[in-house]
Amino acid sequence: MENSLVIGSRGSKLALIQANIAKNQIQLLNPSLQISIEVVKTSGDVKNDPLSVIGGQGVFTKELEDALLDRRIDLAVHSLKDLPTVLTEGLSIAAICKREDPRDALVLPRGKSLANLAALRKGARVGTSSPRRLAQLKHIRPDLQFMELRGNVDTRLRKLDEGEYDALVLACAGLRRLGLDNRVTLALAAQEMVPAVGQGALAIEVRADDEAVLSIVSKLDHKFTRLACLAERSLLRALGGGCLLPIGAHAVVRDKRIRLEGLVADRAGTQVVRRRLSGSITEPEELGAQLANDLLENGAAELLARDAEVNG
Repeated sequence: MENSLVIGSRGSKLALIQANIAKNQIQLLNPSLQISIEVVKTSGDVKNDPLSVIGGQGVFTKELEDALLDRRIDLAVHSLKDLPTVLTEGLSIAAICKREDPRDALVLPRGKSLANLAALRKGARVGTSSPRRLAQLKHIRPDLQFMELRGNVDTRLRKLDEGEYDALVLACAGLRRLGLDNRVTLALAAQEMVPAVGQGALAIEVRADDEAVLSIVSKLDHKFTRLACLAERSLLRALGGGCLLPIGAHAVVRDKRIRLEGLVADRAGTQVVRRRLSGSITEPEELGAQLANDLLENGAAELLARDAEVNG
């Protein structure tokens, strides 16, 4: 490393903004350090098929991890929700930065407003590319018309404003980081739409044996965000990690306790298993595993088994 540091990032506008967030925080703590950003193309960036077809979780991170292991970069900045719950051998998450808004956002065309999800007109065309969002929306509002959503955020918003959709569901965090706060028509409460595991959090991954980089990056770690995300990721790992069923989890740390909510649904949104649990901040991963077991005992095991049989 010497006196320079190379950050690896995907090349999308949002990914580069996130990489620069990390860069600026590191630079602030290490003014003399020379820091650069190297763009690494991932499978998820070059293929347009659904994630379930091109490999699911990990398609936005594998090439960045390869670059780390090959020592082409010193650290990689990921959206934590993209990072598999079982890390590649030799790598470590040195920091989970303070979380942005983890909620999902309902986005309407410019100039339109909405009091709540129930007020969206019957049969409205809603764009989403997330099975998790789709399943929950189908469960809440089966009368809506759901449409596939492709392209970067700017393209999606343009199509919305041009009338191809009546509404979109996107991540609040991404819109806010892109400076598009004004496009969040309605932030959906986590109690109404359970977010993805790790949504809104940035993870900085490094080589596990690189003590110099670990020492620098670990200062960006946000304790309460890490505790919440450890609980969420433990839940997902206990359910099967890369499972392609709609799964959501959301943890909040308060008064030395972690309150964790988890959800597993079938793809059609007809069956939803949802449970809550709270525990001490000293055992976040135990809490996640315990809630996963609760979900499994209350119907999630059948959903997972049925999905595995269908997708064999």
